[in-house]
This record gives sequence, structure tokens and C-alpha cells, in this order.
Amino acid sequence: MVRIVFFVSGLLMAFSVGAQELNCNLVINSDQIQGSNKSVFNTLQKSASDFINNRRWTELSYEQDERIECTMTMIVKKVENDQFTAELQVQSRRPVYNTSYNTTLINFRDNDIVFTYKEFDVLEFNDNQVTSNLTAILTYYVYLILGYDMDSYSRMGGTPFFQAAEQLVVSAQTLDMPGWRAFESTRNRYALINNLNDEAFRKFRNYLYEYHRLGLDEMTANVVNARAKISAGLPILREANRARPSAIAIATFLDAKTDEIINIFKRASDQEKKNVIEILTDVNPTQSERYETIMK
Repeated sequence: MVRIVFFVSGLLMAFSVGAQELNCNLVINSDQIQGSNKSVFNTLQKSASDFINNRRWTELSYEQDERIECTMTMIVKKVENDQFTAELQVQSRRPVYNTSYNTTLINFRDNDIVFTYKEFDVLEFNDNQVTSNLTAILTYYVYLILGYDMDSYSRMGGTPFFQAAEQLVVSAQTLDMPGWRAFESTRNRYALINNLNDEAFRKFRNYLYEYHRLGLDEMTANVVNARAKISAGLPILREANRARPSAIAIATFLDAKTDEIINIFKRASDQEKKNVIEILTDVNPTQSERYETIMK
């Protein structure tokens, strides 16, 4: 499946009709919380799932089988006076053309989840006034998922969604909650969206398109050419990482793609394997042993 998208007056439009954009499996894990009454967690899980899956986030319309597959797993660490402290694992996938394989686009862990929630609270979100940290966080990751998905189908296609996420980060400063602030961390929500909208990462975002549409999606047609396209773009990771050392956007990409890249290049030529290992090790030396398995 390939989505045909047009940009009209700054809005994304697509010629299809149907369901909402996301098919998100959201799970609230409360195993670390003592007590037998879990009803608040069950209610929160249903409300958050409905908020994500039943809301129209864009001007796009999707067929039921085109909805973006994603998961959000929230591990609750503490609940005190209706304030939840948690971590959130966000993953999204998209199908590879003419195969049954789904490739991971995002695999991101957010350790700065703090919000207030009372059972049966209605989850609402208003772009013009951010009042709930819970819905702000969920909305941020919806925009992120949409942005990565669209970048994988068209060059810089995710820009409107990444810009919306950046504006949300600005608006969320008034909440005075962790995860939104500059210089608080190099791996938080602010840092990631700042990378994705940074001109220094424009080539990296173009590579997201080349990796998926010109690489993975062409594997069944010509695996050698498709693999070469993926290989040719890998130096962009090094270039972006040198421009912004320890960039979270590059680390997030490798978190999602390392196993896949290793599998792709196991059948490459020895020289191609060496080039790939050299680049990946330069970008992320802590994973050098994993990259060396390409040669085995």
C-alpha cells in the first residue's frame, strides 16, 4: 500500500475515505502499584485508547486496513494524590510494499511522564490552550507517529506534523512538567522534535524516505539495488551526528533499525559490510559488537 498525498493550501489531503488515522494498542501497566483496586487504570487505558484512536487528527482519511499500527505501553511507577509518575514506550510500524513484513519507524522510551488523572476524567485537547499534561503527551506522540509515517512515504512529508508537535512543546511550557523543557535533557520530547525540525537534519529526514520507499519497498523487485540505496544514505547518519553530537533523532533511528540493518547487510558484499560497520560504529560505538555480527 502506498499513500498518495497532496499538499493543498498548507493542508495534507488524500483521495481516500474511511477511518481515523491510527490503530494504537495502548496498555497501562500498573504491576508496580500496590493494591487490589485496578479500576482507575482500566478506565485510564480505555479513555486514552479512545482519545488516540477515535479522534480525527488530520485532514487525511484512511481505509480501515491503512491505519497506522502503533503501540504505547505506559508503566506506572507511582500514584499519589491523583498524580501519576510513569514511563512510556512508543512504537510505530508501517508495511513494506509487496511483503508481509512490517518495519519499525519509532521505538522511543519517555521516562518523564507525570500527569494528574482522576477516574472518569474526560480527556480533551485544545491546540490553543494546553491544560492537561496527559493529553498533551498523547497528542505529541500522535503527531510524532504521523510525521515519521509520512516521511517514510514522501520526502519531508511529515513536516506539518513535526511542526505541530514543536508548537505543542512551546505551548506545554506553561504546564511546568518534565519532558518539555530545553536543556533539561538531551533525550526528552523537546530534544527529539527540535532535532527533527532542525535544518541540520534535513538530509536525515530525506533519508527516511529513501530508506523506506527506495530501499525497503523495492526489496522484492531488486534486492541488490535496494540494499545499495540504503547503504548509500548511511553516511548521512554520521554527518548529522557530527553536526549535533549525540543527537536523539539518530539514536532513535538506530534503536528502531539496528536489527533490521544487520539483517539487510548480512548477505551484502564484504566491502559493503565493512563500510556499514564502520559508519554505524562511528555513530554509536557502544553498539560496535552488535554491528560486527553483520560479518558473521
